[in-house]
Amino acid sequence: MIKTLLKETKQYKSDALKTPLYMLLEVAMEMIIPLLMAVIVDDGVNKGDMSVILKMGAVMLVMAGIGLFAGIRGGTVGARAATGLAKNLRLAMFKNIQTFSFKNIDKFSQASLITRLTTDVTNVQNAYQMALRLGTRAPASLIVAMILSYSIEPELANVYLVAVVILAIILTIGLFSVFKIFSVLFERYDKLNNSVQENITGMRVVKAYVREAYEKSKFAKASRNLAKQFIKGETIVAFTAPVMMLAIYGCILLISWFGANMIVVDELTTGELMSMLAYCMNILISLMMLSVVFLMISISTAASKRISEVLEEKPDIVNPDNPVGEVKDGSIDFNSVDFSYNEDGSGKVLDNVNLHIKSGETIGIIGGTGSGKTTLVNLISRLYDVNKGEVLVGGENVKNYDLEVLRKEVSHVLQANVLFSGTIYENLRWGDIDASDEECKKACELSCASEFIERMPDGYNTRIEQGGTNVSGGQRQRLCIARALLRKPKILILDDSTSAVDTATDAKIRRAFREEIPNTTKLIIAQRVSSVQDADRIIVMDDGNIDGIGTHEELLAGNEIYKDVYESQTGAGSGDFDEEEKDG
Repeated sequence: MIKTLLKETKQYKSDALKTPLYMLLEVAMEMIIPLLMAVIVDDGVNKGDMSVILKMGAVMLVMAGIGLFAGIRGGTVGARAATGLAKNLRLAMFKNIQTFSFKNIDKFSQASLITRLTTDVTNVQNAYQMALRLGTRAPASLIVAMILSYSIEPELANVYLVAVVILAIILTIGLFSVFKIFSVLFERYDKLNNSVQENITGMRVVKAYVREAYEKSKFAKASRNLAKQFIKGETIVAFTAPVMMLAIYGCILLISWFGANMIVVDELTTGELMSMLAYCMNILISLMMLSVVFLMISISTAASKRISEVLEEKPDIVNPDNPVGEVKDGSIDFNSVDFSYNEDGSGKVLDNVNLHIKSGETIGIIGGTGSGKTTLVNLISRLYDVNKGEVLVGGENVKNYDLEVLRKEVSHVLQANVLFSGTIYENLRWGDIDASDEECKKACELSCASEFIERMPDGYNTRIEQGGTNVSGGQRQRLCIARALLRKPKILILDDSTSAVDTATDAKIRRAFREEIPNTTKLIIAQRVSSVQDADRIIVMDDGNIDGIGTHEELLAGNEIYKDVYESQTGAGSGDFDEEEKDG
């Protein structure tokens, strides 16, 4: 885990190495100053020698100046190293997430990934900066102060040693307790973020169903659970402060008492007692710093583990060693294909599917909910890999293609139509970044999107809000189809992508496809028979199997599911695939 994170220090390694050196220089200056104070008191003040006071005072000023410079430089380069690590971690995580297959993405919730990219990285950044600065300064200061204390008066120094051992035991017990609490805390962060994300994304649904009170209650509960966990952890942390102060003042009193008695019997000078008191503060404050460092490391350990999980997640779909760089044509073949979303192969979604589609064919796909329609087409662009059998595109197994090449030639309009914040032109050019204005307009004409775009005041420069919330469902679908067409693919897949479009517009889109892109293989998933009845062939899916395949007329004559649904949608009945399957 640590090795994974430290790989991302990269160009900030020199800053990470310089920070401890500056901290050590600062500690050295701080440790010398009490010794100089002892000289000033014993040889200057007590003996009335002003030259010693001035000379040692000047040296102290120089030492303080060097210490100040070292502290400032250490803080600057330490901050740069920590923020640089955070930047690299976020970038590395984001890049790795982009390589994830659908199967990889299914392992992490969206809320969890957002928390890992933000809160978790911030915690690691803070812990790393503290480890570089305080993690060097505190132990160095503690060790040097302890050595110098023993060199002055070993008996008095034993007071520190006892206090340090007792405090170390107390802090260690507290830190282990805090680590367990903060491990649970990050899980509750995920739940809180998930609640916020769901509410904001589904705000229109929340208001439509008057569920504001329920959502408030749900968020309040998640927030309360998070607050309880924080309070529990912070209570333990808060307990360390009074314990530390008790130790500090206790040591000062004991050293003052024993030191005064030793001065009376000439076993200790006044200056040496002042140095011992200064080192006492240094030792115990260093211990307090160490407790803060360990606390931050405890908090960040859970965060580090979660970040490492994302960084170490390997995409289960990768390019082969010598990938094929060209898709010959739009032909598609499924040979004895089995597929399951479970790794052990249980719960098959597709079972022994055999299907052969010629390049340029228009194929309609219908079937009930959960019949495997979307899963079938997702295998074509290798969004998932089959458990058994093979899928061929252009006569080549999809596993042999370069993924980018394959997905450029298989344009997929998914069920969930997503638009991004930006102008219509910018959204369309997701299909082809180099597309001209004319090409964008041509694609919109084919998808019948030009009809509403040209009525907008800013036309193709109209700004689309995040998620396409300022256009209707049908308009969003047509823009997504236009975006897919701009790729000029050999295979075009429309996954229920005209469900929000009226039947007249749906017919126009199908006619445009037939006339303008006749050589493109088109797969159209639909619930309406009218959307697919003009297709060259229609596939009827039922419980992961192909129940029938043929033209509209052939299926009406020989397939009961298709016949029942057609009659339901054109005459009596509900037109519901799932109801028809139950009746059958």
